[in-house]
Amino acid sequence: MAPEDPRGEESPRFGSGEQPSGAPTARRIVLGAQLRRLREAADISRADAGYAIRGSDSKISRMELGRVGFKERDVADLLSMYGVHDADERNVFLDMVSKSNERGWWHRYSGTMPNWFQDFVGLEESASLIQSYELQFVPGLMQTEDYIRAVVSHGRPELLDQDGERRVALRMQRQKVLTRQGAPRVWAVVDESVLHRPIGGPKVLREQIEYLLELTKQPNVTLQILPYHMSGYAAEGAFSILRFAEPTLPDIVYIEHLSGALYLDRVEELEVYGRVIDRLAVDAETPDRSRQLLSKYRQEI
Repeated sequence: MAPEDPRGEESPRFGSGEQPSGAPTARRIVLGAQLRRLREAADISRADAGYAIRGSDSKISRMELGRVGFKERDVADLLSMYGVHDADERNVFLDMVSKSNERGWWHRYSGTMPNWFQDFVGLEESASLIQSYELQFVPGLMQTEDYIRAVVSHGRPELLDQDGERRVALRMQRQKVLTRQGAPRVWAVVDESVLHRPIGGPKVLREQIEYLLELTKQPNVTLQILPYHMSGYAAEGAFSILRFAEPTLPDIVYIEHLSGALYLDRVEELEVYGRVIDRLAVDAETPDRSRQLLSKYRQEI
């Protein structure tokens, strides 16, 4: 039941003439990973690299993780230090610096969402496969506008202020990723309790279930319902796994909490969550059976 690897054959790596596409967040991570490989191949420490660009080893670490923007001068100095002198190869890197510093569409919502969530939106834009497990809400990319309003307003949509309206608009904008050209595959496992929890009231829930039925007709969207009797065994909380077609971009596990989020990319962490999402896909109802249950729930509301 676990989804097959969506990435297929490995694509050319950045630096060989092909440049990775995607949002600026993903470009920063790819560029940082390539700079790290060049530094390690040249046997240069982070401290020495930092000194060369009038910085520190921690600055190099942040650059290599894609956590900060890049300055063209810094990258040019590092390329020289790492022995990259070919003009065409240098231009590929320097062009990526410019593109990695571009503002994504979500920048206009920067005052509405915390910094830790901006990275997630940027990565979501570049993912080729988004796998998620939800046990309290319908996944954000699958929510109707009224359902979003109920969640954002904590059940009082009539009291939404301007900031709340912008948060609703942000989530609606994020959902366009599902229908754009080159849309990612979305594979969600949802706890059965989510579809009985009347977020926004019975009318909103009924419309939400109807929307899920429509949404799952799309070839890139899969939804499975985890029945009550299997709930709580494979996972204790919600999480998402973002997988990317670009081989230099690592898979990322995203776990949100009340005051922030965790981004996990260590191999051992990815293996744990990979096994969990596979177990959830096996424990859950099949996609066809899940659609049947959605139709049944809609009639019961």
